[in-house]
Amino acid sequence: MNGLYALKPWYADRLAGLRRALAARQVSPDTLTAAGVVCAAGAAAALAWLPAPPAALVVAVLLAGRLAFANLDGALARDTGRTTRRGALLNELGDRAADLLVIAGFLPLAPLWLVAAAAFATTLPSWVSLAGAAAGAPRRNGGPVGKTERCLLAVVAAASGWAVPVLAVVAAGSAVTAVVRAVWVWRALGRPEAAVAAAARERGVGTERAMATGRDVASEKPAVRVAEPASSSPRRRPSPSPAPSPSSSPALGSLPSEHDRSLPLDPGEVSGGITHTRPQSPADRGTRLRGAR
Repeated sequence: MNGLYALKPWYADRLAGLRRALAARQVSPDTLTAAGVVCAAGAAAALAWLPAPPAALVVAVLLAGRLAFANLDGALARDTGRTTRRGALLNELGDRAADLLVIAGFLPLAPLWLVAAAAFATTLPSWVSLAGAAAGAPRRNGGPVGKTERCLLAVVAAASGWAVPVLAVVAAGSAVTAVVRAVWVWRALGRPEAAVAAAARERGVGTERAMATGRDVASEKPAVRVAEPASSSPRRRPSPSPAPSPSSSPALGSLPSEHDRSLPLDPGEVSGGITHTRPQSPADRGTRLRGAR
């Protein structure tokens, strides 16, 4: 339920020529924010001091200017590449100040408690939107009684003189708008992509990049690569080379018997990086002893 806020794209298109002219003259977006606050103050003064029917035209023109400057400051900053965090802060403060100034115009026309209640209620929707955006939800604007509707109701009060009923509608409608936004933000924060965006912002990771991974980057841990062994199967020790038969090596004599396994061993051949040994036969020992003499 966006209300009159749904007309914002159409309204922004109507202001495109003025936005280009302001960009060509290098007008600061902060100047436009300040101009919106001045227009709100002028509308409040006209609402408080001018009689009911004639005040409507002045209030309508000034509040139209207030809405135009609120649209132009952010758009001009984006078009000219002058978006800054200080500018975003100034924009929010300017909007809240303009809202409160318009409500202050009802001070001579309505009870103080009702003016205070309306002033408090008009800030609630923005608090909800900013809190949701800080938690990772998209910024929620519009509503049953948003900024545009409040300006329209102020014009109705200036034209009819029904300050108290209009102010009551502003207070109640703003509270309902805050509830509607809170429900929408609550549901949005329950979606997985909102948690990913919030975690990415905390860790300094780009939101689009975090969305592409499909993971919760807040719980993501660096992977540790464990070196795997060269072969998963155990190394098999090659069987010892068979002892030569008497026919192939007459000098070695017969094969060793069971009692020869306790005899000293001499180095054998190397196969596959493992040295094999074989028992010495009596003929081998005799041959070595003769060679030593």
